[in-house]
Amino acid sequence: MISRRLFGCIGMGAVAASVTACVGLDGLSSTGDGEGLSANRNGSTIAHPDYAEVYAPYRGERFPVPAVNYRSINPSLLRQQVAYYGREQPGTVVVDPSSHFLFLVEPDGRATRYGVGVGREGFGWSGQAEINLHRSWPDWVPPKDMIERTPEIQTELEPTPRGLGVRGGPKSPLGARALYLFAEGRDLGYRIHGTTEPWTIGSDVSSGCIRMINQDVIHLYGRAPDGTPVVVLASA
Repeated sequence: MISRRLFGCIGMGAVAASVTACVGLDGLSSTGDGEGLSANRNGSTIAHPDYAEVYAPYRGERFPVPAVNYRSINPSLLRQQVAYYGREQPGTVVVDPSSHFLFLVEPDGRATRYGVGVGREGFGWSGQAEINLHRSWPDWVPPKDMIERTPEIQTELEPTPRGLGVRGGPKSPLGARALYLFAEGRDLGYRIHGTTEPWTIGSDVSSGCIRMINQDVIHLYGRAPDGTPVVVLASA
């Protein structure tokens, strides 16, 4: 059962100022550095890709995906393959808000781990869901309660096919990709999505959505098809 407090996808403030959510793991380099446990699910790093390549500008997109200054981000939040000790089956997405990690569980006791931004105080949630919709460069349409909390964002909104919002592209708070979370036959209002503010990864910043570096959400997007189960752990 989903335990949630409020819906929404981005932090407070004007869209332009505070909206906040590649390649494969080719060329993996073994590190073996221990990083402790995250809800008893991950142990030491097994391997990580060449970050200069992974977080370089992403080619072949409708809109630019700029390079990420990965050296300014905590290394534990960068994409890597880790040992995985959880009970979830391969193909499951597991989000650990306390550690700001998202795991894509793989066979043989491994997972690909990504750093994420999660809901700020009062906007956290936990439970089980599944991915039932994918969107590339999605339009962002804020829910009514978000507009009521931050009416100043109305000046940034324009008509989209789904209502007043921000059209998909470099200014969209949903970034390059969005995976829509459903439970009990309905859209929960939460997304796993990209972000225009990669420096917020590792923070409690959103209104409940799970945000990722654009290069990382593109990587996950092709590996988590519709029907993928999602488990969001309770915060410690």
